[in-house]
Amino acid sequence: MQDAPLEGAPLIAPSSTEHPLYAAAVEACRSVYDPEIPVNIYDLGLIYTIDIDAENMVKITMTLTAPGCPVAGEMPGWVQDSVGAVPGVKDVDVDMVFDPPWGMDMMTDEARLELGFM
Repeated sequence: MQDAPLEGAPLIAPSSTEHPLYAAAVEACRSVYDPEIPVNIYDLGLIYTIDIDAENMVKITMTLTAPGCPVAGEMPGWVQDSVGAVPGVKDVDVDMVFDPPWGMDMMTDEARLELGFM
């Protein structure tokens, strides 16, 4: 049984932004695109957390624009393959979540501009 989140705890865990492999992992995520949307999944806001431990094991928490997305079964593998190819990464675990649900407010300004929302 999964523990309930602590009251006041963020729904999205922080990423390991200080880890030396973090920037390369982000760029690898940026190489993955939702086939229906011409923007990479990182700028769409589909990558919630990139957690990298001391042994260079990467755990990615991500979502989809909608739970019924046609590539739901494939996209985690695309992310795993892309980040797993980063030199120095030992292993990648991708966890798909739908809480919190994705919203357009999670996109970067660049993604909004690309999609004509700005």
